[in-house]
Amino acid sequence: MKNFKKYKKFWANKEVFITGHTGFKGTWLGIILNILKANIHGYALKPEKNSLFIKSKLLKSFKTNTFANINDLDLLKKKLIKTKPSILIHLAAQPLVIESYKNPKKTFETNIIGTLNVLEAAREVKTLKSIIIVTTDKVYKIKKKSKVYVENDELWGTDPYSASKVGAEIVTHSYLNSFFIKKKFNCKIATVRAGNVLGGGDFSENRIIPDIYKAIKNKNNLVLRNPNYIRPWQHVIDPLMGYLKLAQTQFYYKKKLDNRWNFGPNKKSFKKVIDVVNFMKKKNKFKFKIKKNFKINETKVLKLNNLNAKAKLSWKPIWNFKDTLIKVEEWHDLLDKGAEPRKICEKQFFEYLKQE
Repeated sequence: MKNFKKYKKFWANKEVFITGHTGFKGTWLGIILNILKANIHGYALKPEKNSLFIKSKLLKSFKTNTFANINDLDLLKKKLIKTKPSILIHLAAQPLVIESYKNPKKTFETNIIGTLNVLEAAREVKTLKSIIIVTTDKVYKIKKKSKVYVENDELWGTDPYSASKVGAEIVTHSYLNSFFIKKKFNCKIATVRAGNVLGGGDFSENRIIPDIYKAIKNKNNLVLRNPNYIRPWQHVIDPLMGYLKLAQTQFYYKKKLDNRWNFGPNKKSFKKVIDVVNFMKKKNKFKFKIKKNFKINETKVLKLNNLNAKAKLSWKPIWNFKDTLIKVEEWHDLLDKGAEPRKICEKQFFEYLKQE
């Protein structure tokens, strides 16, 4: 695989610092970077016992692990300075809309102040050449249903979660323009926005795939909040490979580079929530019910334009909506047959590279 050799040539022995490495996306990223022989340093809260991080036995694959709050600035700064990374990927977040209504203060502290702390600590690390701040597709101001959002569209925050991520965007670009444009910093910074990521090993609360498998296992009804809402569904590997390609470009690129990127799926993967359910019902037995009078405000239609990343980074989504759900089912089928979670992730990553 030519692409694998190219990726490995770049990432081998690179010092990479990941916040939120114990989460779903962080674990997949850790598995991928471990395959590519990077030296990975993780900073996150302790992993949940039922998490993919624990199930994948990933702890020893990181050169260092720090289990702490992102709002402990002194400790975060100490770890960044000590590890001397050249690439920093900030994933740590409170990632759920529902949770943001239950605990808005914690959401704003984690997603805004946490991001500020990462950037404040990064100012002390002169080895950094690439910083990627992961936000969300929900940062855009909602307009007509047919709108496909591009990177320079207006930002807004209709709920605590999306508002907190808009805050993270504002903080990032403030730091970029205030502190990281000076000649002494040979480091590029960007915010990245992906769609609704799916994949094997997601055991989180209030997410569609984990909720489906819980309904199957427990023979309960799957509860749907908004079955007709449209989302840009994509496999978790797709945006992660976008982040890695961006980091590679930032590392070497000497001229001015865009600092906002969409890594969403192609248009055919803009589907309703009920489309996910109906696909999964073809192979799996479960029932669902629609929760009526659901009062939490969520965006009805989300679509991302990915043309900029395609044109400037030679990145493109590989697995469409159907492919993604097939891979999710395959992951869980193999798990049920006794396969190790990490081995399944590695298998699917190499299958992805073959199609890239």
